[in-house]
Amino acid sequence: MVPGEPREVSPREAEVLAGVAEHLTNAQIAHRLQLSIRTVESHVSSLLRKYGVANRAALVAMSGHRASPSTRPGHVEGIPVSHTSFVGRRQERQEALAALTHAAPVCLVGPGGVGKTRLAAVVAQAAATEFPAGGAFIDLTPVGEGFVLRTVADALGLAERPPQPLERVVAERLALGRSLLVLDNCEHLLDEVGDLVESLRSDCPQAGILLASRERPGLPGERVITVPPLAGEAETLFLDRARAIDPGFAAEPAVIAEVCARLDGLPLAIELAASRVAVLGIDALRVGLQDRLRLLSGARGRPPRHRSLRAVIGWSYDLLEEEERALLRRLSVFTGGFDLAAATALMPATPPSATADVIGRLADKSLIGVVGGGRWRLLETIRAFAADRLADSGETEETRRLRLRWAAGTAETLESRLDGTWTPQFDLVADDLRATLADTPADMPPDTSADTSADMPADMPADMPADMPADKLADTPAVPDRQAHRLARSLAHLTFARRFHREAIGHYLAAADRARDAADGHQDLLRAAATAVSIADGSLAFRLLVRAADQAEHAGLRAAALAAALVVTHRYRGAHDRDPMSERLPALIDQASAGAAPADARTAALVAIARAWDQGGLELACSAVDTARECGDAIVLLGALDVLTRAYSRAGRMRAVQRICRERLTLIEQLPAHEPSAAAEIVDTFHSAARAELCVGDLPAALAVADRAQREDPIGEHPYLSIPKTIRPLALSGRFTEVFEQAPAMWEAWHQAGSPRSAWMATAVYAAALAHGLAGTGEFDLWRSRALEMARMEDAASSPVLAPFAAFVDARIAVRTRDHHQAATLVERAFAPFTVRWYEAYARAAGAELAVVAGLPEAAERVAAAMPYAEQNDWAAACLARARGILHGDHDALAEAVERWTSIDSRFERACTLRLLPGREQETINELRAIGVQPSF
Repeated sequence: MVPGEPREVSPREAEVLAGVAEHLTNAQIAHRLQLSIRTVESHVSSLLRKYGVANRAALVAMSGHRASPSTRPGHVEGIPVSHTSFVGRRQERQEALAALTHAAPVCLVGPGGVGKTRLAAVVAQAAATEFPAGGAFIDLTPVGEGFVLRTVADALGLAERPPQPLERVVAERLALGRSLLVLDNCEHLLDEVGDLVESLRSDCPQAGILLASRERPGLPGERVITVPPLAGEAETLFLDRARAIDPGFAAEPAVIAEVCARLDGLPLAIELAASRVAVLGIDALRVGLQDRLRLLSGARGRPPRHRSLRAVIGWSYDLLEEEERALLRRLSVFTGGFDLAAATALMPATPPSATADVIGRLADKSLIGVVGGGRWRLLETIRAFAADRLADSGETEETRRLRLRWAAGTAETLESRLDGTWTPQFDLVADDLRATLADTPADMPPDTSADTSADMPADMPADMPADMPADKLADTPAVPDRQAHRLARSLAHLTFARRFHREAIGHYLAAADRARDAADGHQDLLRAAATAVSIADGSLAFRLLVRAADQAEHAGLRAAALAAALVVTHRYRGAHDRDPMSERLPALIDQASAGAAPADARTAALVAIARAWDQGGLELACSAVDTARECGDAIVLLGALDVLTRAYSRAGRMRAVQRICRERLTLIEQLPAHEPSAAAEIVDTFHSAARAELCVGDLPAALAVADRAQREDPIGEHPYLSIPKTIRPLALSGRFTEVFEQAPAMWEAWHQAGSPRSAWMATAVYAAALAHGLAGTGEFDLWRSRALEMARMEDAASSPVLAPFAAFVDARIAVRTRDHHQAATLVERAFAPFTVRWYEAYARAAGAELAVVAGLPEAAERVAAAMPYAEQNDWAAACLARARGILHGDHDALAEAVERWTSIDSRFERACTLRLLPGREQETINELRAIGVQPSF
């Protein structure tokens, strides 16, 4: 970006950008906004310059982040705002700004309290204009191991898009243009930060990366800028901060220089001392510093970089009243900040009003920072000091138990608000909830400070005396802490609802490890499995369900878990992903269900569904649905309806499939999308319903389902999973420009996700080939080969899922190109018996039309053989009407075809049919040009 150019997007440019994001052409945008096409082109060019991207596709991607301030041109989100002057650091600031113009990461390195954060903020603010794609300033202080990537993604306004790795999502955002990423307080996460930085340097080399750490990261090619203590500027800093409190403060320059020298020139120490000078006076301050430095300086076992700073903090700590010290010590367990309720939870014997008063006094003494919104936090160096004092006091275990009780209660409260507004509050406490759970071992003994009678094990004698000696209690069965299990389960639910899906699975497993009894652990494993299903990880879901079955307390639960595992095998695992356990499941289910209680209607329904999936057949599927309706569980019913759609599809009854899927769409409206088991069925329902509408040829309905899925899908699907729902009906509708815009993104996303084998998705790639073939772009063969690559097939006919769709496309393109030399072979393929019949109607209709236009002798027979499919598919009905019109020279049949194409909004096919009617040539030309196709007749 050239310095001096405007960097804000004008209202008109925002309107144009919205049109670009909707994949509209310049002509369509011009029509919508009542502008000339040339004016729209000018706005698009301006947007490309402002966002620093090279093409329209990158601009579309950039527009998807406009909800986040981190993507505003030249805006770096999260830079700390300071209300005090910035003193000194001119040389370090200039070096950092110059270094950021190169590709290597820039590292500000120095001791705690030396002012790295403030310098990083000043540098980031000054450099922001050179990074037109924006960025983020991220404090890693509250972040635990394993969450750096998640934190960076959150700061950039990014969400998971399973199954694409989150690292790829972040890299795509930073690669949109010159972006700036600032990571502050990296010292406790150097390995994880280093791995992330190295990955980002490879994927987005133009991104600027600025790190601040107490320890040198040790990255290849890094530019290290040492941040030393202040020299001559230290006295200026002391005077500025002291006079902010007492405008009349004055002292001899030599005395101030002495104080600053004894504080080692560390800005944090200087500011803490200056905050007290108004009360103590300079002479008392000097005396106090002398005593504290002599006590703490050079203390063995202390990191050298902490000695002088600890002296200042220790001196401030010793000036506190005991209730202030007690609260400060306990607040050290919070890594991400706290509110009054959290602080009060750590001081149960102190009234909230008294705790609020102490917080205020600590804030006045600069030992607690005010975050805003009723929240405070400790500076990390002060928190570390207070944590040491907590350990010395012997209060660590008690304080952690109190924090655990607070965390469990907070998580449950947030969980109860999942249907309302909860995410802002969760984001504030998430790091502390995670840290609390991490500090809670699976075998943590129960909290005996509260009533734990409900936690007593079932086999403990009822007449056990309340005052049993400790040595006797040690012989009783251990009971995991109930609070730890509550926290793990609630945190799992919250992180799932927040779309941190892999993290949620880990928390459910942690809950299972901390469960008080087998029943709780069994439920936790079931929820973990449902979460895995919701993100299409069938293999993990299968293993978790088998594990849940092993831990089931009785035969009914075991039968239900095994039945769910068998269903997962058929619904979410490919034939290449089976194992011997899968083959044993039917027998194990029979064995377990034989011992289940007869009144357990839900287990009976699950077993019936599993048998219907395993054995097939319409009768078993209908019976499973009846059983599911009787049990009254909507999620179980959705699973039963899914197996019924398979049975009807195998019978070729696509209208019945459509009816069932529409019932499923109604059922999911009342489901809580934040529940893993419900989310899994919602995701599958959208997938199945979009396909069902397509398989009956109702193209507008298919697009409507795809649009609804885009808005309501609880997982936030990855592009290569969501785009296929749209590309297939778009191609059949003749909306080729939209296909050409979306297909490359789908293809690239599939590669970025590891290029998994996917025959069902290959049909979408074949649909892109259809669009290219019908539009005559010359890329038909390219996209056809890509579909085969995705399906891992050399020939589409060998893939049961891909074969009918490929036969349809190849026959239709042969009609379009008038290349009939392989017509007989293509017709045979189109009329072959298909195992998976979703797109059979398309293949039959296109094959019959090819037989007609190629003049094959059996053309009439092929048309007659295909006619039953007209009842099941609107597209097939229109195609066959056109084929009859061509075969018999029947203008009425052609007019009927035109009406049918119109009813399903198949624009290209309508235009092709109009061409066959006398006097409609110009209308045909106009319609083809309207969809971007050059007439070829």
